[in-house]
Amino acid sequence: MGGVRKSASIMLCAAAIAAALPARAADSTPASDARAVMEDRCAVCHGENGDGQGPAAGSLSPQPRDFHDRKWQQSVSDETLRRAIVLGGSAVGLSASMPANPDLAERPDVVAALVKQIRAWGK
Repeated sequence: MGGVRKSASIMLCAAAIAAALPARAADSTPASDARAVMEDRCAVCHGENGDGQGPAAGSLSPQPRDFHDRKWQQSVSDETLRRAIVLGGSAVGLSASMPANPDLAERPDVVAALVKQIRAWGK
């Protein structure tokens, strides 16, 4: 039963990730687009406040990262975060459950805003 639950959670995460960035409004900024990505894609696993307690977190192993963990924050570079966001967890030796966001490769400004938010949770 656990395998079915985990598969369903991974499919839910994948479906959330598959959604492209919302259409950019004329007054859209990298920060507002990053908030939309965080809400639409990341929060499912990482939680709305980055604590790793999103709705799908309970069925994932390993558990999603808690971005409030200061020791972890000090252990990871911004480049590793950027690569994990765009290429997925496997690309940087982390969980394969962390899906890639290849559409963000064309939006380094949004990726930078996501990294900034992740770093803010560690302060």
